[in-house]
Order: sequence, then C-alpha cells, then structure tokens
Amino acid sequence: MADKQKKRALIAMSGGVDSSVAAALMVENGYDCIGATMKLFHNEDAGISQGHTCCSLSDVEDARSVAYALNIPHYVFNFTDDFSAQVIRRFVTAYEAGETPNPCIDCNRHLKFHRLYDRAAVLDCGAVATGHYARTAYDEKSGRWLLKKARNTAKDQSYALYFLSQKQLAAARFPLGDFADKEEVRAFAAKHHFVNAAKHDSQDICFVPNGDYAAFIKQYTGKTYPHGPFIDETGRILGEHQGIIRYTLGQRRGLGLSCPQPMYVCKILPAQNTVVLSPKQGLYSQRLIAGEFNWIVPAPEKSIRITAKTRYRARETPAKAEPLPDGTVRVIFDTPQRAVTPGQAVVLYDGEIVVGGGVIRTTESV
Repeated sequence: MADKQKKRALIAMSGGVDSSVAAALMVENGYDCIGATMKLFHNEDAGISQGHTCCSLSDVEDARSVAYALNIPHYVFNFTDDFSAQVIRRFVTAYEAGETPNPCIDCNRHLKFHRLYDRAAVLDCGAVATGHYARTAYDEKSGRWLLKKARNTAKDQSYALYFLSQKQLAAARFPLGDFADKEEVRAFAAKHHFVNAAKHDSQDICFVPNGDYAAFIKQYTGKTYPHGPFIDETGRILGEHQGIIRYTLGQRRGLGLSCPQPMYVCKILPAQNTVVLSPKQGLYSQRLIAGEFNWIVPAPEKSIRITAKTRYRARETPAKAEPLPDGTVRVIFDTPQRAVTPGQAVVLYDGEIVVGGGVIRTTESV
C-alpha cells in the first residue's frame, strides 16, 4: 500500500500551461495521476473578465481538456468558502490595518498546500504536484528537505513557497523546476497538442477587478472608509486622503497633492486615520521584524549571514538574520532598503537554498 501511495499523485491543474505540463511530466515519470482544479472564486459572478485571471469557467474546461488528453481523472474541488475566509478576509483586514498583503502566498499556504494536501490524503496520493517554478532536495546531513530556487531564476517562485513544512516538502513535486525557460514549457505543451499551449500567464489577483483594490474592499465589506489627513513627518497637514485602504507604502501616484517635491507614503496610521508622507529618503528601512517565521533549514541559535527579498520581484540583498526569543526574526540589511512593507513576506536565501521566511510586522527607518 505504501509503494502504491508513493506513486500516486494529485496534480493541481489551474487550466494554465504550467500546471498542464507538470501533469504530463508526472504521467511520463510513471505516477498514477489524478487532476484537480480548485474552484476558489466566481469570476463571472463579480463581472470579472476571464482574460487575465484564474478561476474562470474556461480555466476549468482547459484543465479538464488536458486531463482527458493525458487519460487521467479530473475533479473540481469547491474551496470558495475556504478562499473567502483564508485569503479574501485576510486581504481586506490587512488593508484596513494599513498593511499590504500578499494574497497569492496566502492562497498557496492555505489552499494549495493545505486543503489540497488534505484531499490528496483522502485519495491515497503520496505526492502533490504543482506548476510552480521551484525545486526540492533531501539533505542527508541535516535529515531535512530543502526548498531551492528554480533553474530559471527569472521565473523562480520559491519566494512564494517559504512557508512549506517538512511534511509538505516531502510530498511536493515541482516538475518545472529544471526547465531553462518558459518557451521550453510552451513547446512541450504544443508538442502534446494541449489547448492552452499558447495561453498567457495569469497576472492579476483573481478576485480584484481591474486592480482596483479599494473598490473591491468597499464592495466586499459594505463599509464607507472616511477621508482623513495627509501629514508630513513633522505633523504638518498637507491635504486630505480618500480612505486609508487606497494607499500602500512607497506609493507616489494618485495622492492628489501639489507639493514642491515628490512625496511618498511612508506610514499608514489606521488608529488616527492618517497617512504620513515624506520625500524619497524617508522610505528607507535598515531593519525589520518578521513574524509567523518558518525555518526550512535547521533554525540557527545565533545570527547568520543571508540574502533577503522583501517582495516577489525585488532583488536579494545581503543582510543578517537574528532569531529572537519570541520566535520572530530580526533582519538587518547591509544597506537601507526602499519601501519595506508590513504585510509582505521577507524570504531568506543561502545561495539557491531557501533558508526560511515570514511576514514583515514592523520596520525601523534609517
């Protein structure tokens, strides 16, 4: 039974080309595969275009078509309630608290690598495969599974997977991790005559129409978010903001102010309903504290040298990470970093290995 379970895999199939190729590779590698598409949000009900999001009816049909071509069963799991509780509500709460969340990481953490793993266990699947660009390896010396960057560093998605537990890493399969580039993936899909071989990548947050976060939050909560003051770092009133949910750290555009020099959002104070602005130099932070921290490598007892990323598209930068007694981690950058934002993830690296990561809670300016 154990061997049978080991060779049976549940494949997360979004309807995109990446997860379709991942499914095909798992079949080629001898796994008994089951395709699964997670229904997370009703795009059509919200009037969202299917063009650049996931979760649409056409995405489900594309996934089903690929599963049929691969001669594997395909299921659709309705996780809309879980998605609302674990992703959308977190998204809304974070903006109301003056933070900038990363809903794609929350979706990975709570849906793809939690609820889907639960279904995998029910279906006797010992492996779960996704279309993420990342790699895993087992380290004999430490007796732990490691998460590594993808071979194609331009497509690497290890930043969004820092939360994976040892149990999850042991079961995770990332068949695209060794692909050199995206065109190689598309060529593989075209060779297999997949309907989505030329399908563009999803870019938007699936539940936010046209990227208008504030409009979505107002519709979702039914609340009216009051206007309040823009102030500078001395407390001088510069103007009136349109509700704190409309702003994020580092923002310059859309402030509606005329100032003698460019001004940027440097703090959001929900309790005072106030947005603090500063010139560019006020955006830089030397330190941060991260909570909900997950060490993938053995947790160090003292500070270590690493590189760190504070946003998905950000470059890694040299820093020191120091574990604190309360389980949080202090990260001290060698050079000040721009717009380090509470609510985002900080992920630590040692070369191609993900050391660990957590959620940015507080920052300390230069």
